[in-house]
Parts: sequence; structure tokens; C-alpha cells
Amino acid sequence: MIANILSIAGSDPSGGAGIQADLKTFAAHGTYGMAVVTALTAQNTKGVYGVQIVPAGFVADQIRAVFDDVRVDAVKIGMIANAEIAETVADILSRQPGVPIVLDPVMIAKGGASLLAEQAVAALRDRLLPLATVLTPNLPEAAALLGEPEARDRHTMAEQAEALRARGARAVLVKGGHLPEDESPDVLADPAGLTWLEGRRVQTSNTHGTGCTLSSAIAAELGKGNDVVAAVRTAKLYLASAIHRSGELDVGSGHGPVHHLHATS
Repeated sequence: MIANILSIAGSDPSGGAGIQADLKTFAAHGTYGMAVVTALTAQNTKGVYGVQIVPAGFVADQIRAVFDDVRVDAVKIGMIANAEIAETVADILSRQPGVPIVLDPVMIAKGGASLLAEQAVAALRDRLLPLATVLTPNLPEAAALLGEPEARDRHTMAEQAEALRARGARAVLVKGGHLPEDESPDVLADPAGLTWLEGRRVQTSNTHGTGCTLSSAIAAELGKGNDVVAAVRTAKLYLASAIHRSGELDVGSGHGPVHHLHATS
């Protein structure tokens, strides 16, 4: 049986991030992808130039339409945009017990543009985070959620992963791509303890949508029935290959996308 995976996120018309990246990733993992749009963005590989937020009531209508008709095996939450949408999504998903949820706390685009209103951070932290099977913040996002300085070493990464898990998420994957070293380690905190997932840093500018892609790959693997550690390991291997083969694409002149469908080319 093919798993059905739902993305609740913003749209990227250039195709490298957001729901476009999510749907490609779901397909690459042999699952059926669905998408609820929370925001329309005007963006490309060089930056974000505008955002139009979808009314929270219509976000709710989209989610209900999916759950009323389709079996949902996992959910990935990306760009939320404001507190009202965060509250709305939390209200609906809290009535869907047993569905794995991967929360990617999208706050800042690669070009530096803010993608999450400041007042929405608390709603995301207090309402959505406790519903998460896996929370996937990078270092700036983990720091923002905790109101702490950004981690600059592995010890602080681990501390922040545990602190975020204490707020209710079943597991927290803190991504170390912003660490000032040649390695790019991630740390997974779950009920069994800490698991370090090592990774060699790839020298490339093609990093647009990496967070969206990783979280979607985790959601796809959870939807297929894999446990959290196995899902995260598989997703990391997939993303590493997608980054490594991103040079085969010719998309834009800024932070290019990863090659989501590299296995088919």
C-alpha cells in the first residue's frame, strides 16, 4: 500500500522549496503527495520578494477536505506564516491522533527574508511543537524557539535538542549545517537518548530548500511505517545525494535547488 503524505506549507514558484520541494520529495520516496497551501511567495533562487498569506479559515478548509476523503499516513508542516494559522492547524491536527507529524519551523529564507511573523513563534512553539513526532530546526531556528543564543558547538546543540524535546516533541533533530567546521553533524534527541548523525559538508551553493526536503523525506519514511531513527537516517542519505547531484541541474543564479529526483535521471 502506497503511503499518503500531506504537506502544510508555503508555495515556492521557482520549485526549489516549499510545497513544490515537498511533493517532489514525497514522489522520490515512492509515496503519494498532497499539499495544503498556507502562503504564496514571490521568490526565486536569489531571494523572497513578496508573501501573500492564505486566510486561516481557508487553510482549515483545505486540511478538512483532505482528511474528510483521504487516508493520511503522515503530515509535514512547513511555513506557517502567522499565529492564527498555527492555532488553526494545531486545532485540526490535534483531532487526528496517531498520524505522525514532522514540524519544520520555517522562519528565515536562505536569502535572509523573514518567513514567520514574530508573534507566530510563540504559537508554533506552544501549540504545534507538542504535536510533533519529529521537530527539525536548524541552529538559528532552535535558538529562536528557545530564546537563547545560537549554538556554536556540539555540546550546545545537544542541550538545545533536549530542551526542545522537553517542550513536548517526541523527537528533535537539530541540524548542524550552520556550525563553523568542515563537518555538518545533526543530533537527534528522542526517548532513547541522543544519536549523532555525521555528515561531510558539501561545498556547493545549491542549498535552496534543503530543510523542506529533509523534513519531507522524514515524513515520507514515517508514513511508510519506519521508526524515527530509521526515517531520519534514510532522509539524510537521500538529501546528501540530492545535494551531491545538484550540479546536474541548471536552475537560477543564486542558491540553486537540490536534485530531488536524482534517482530517476
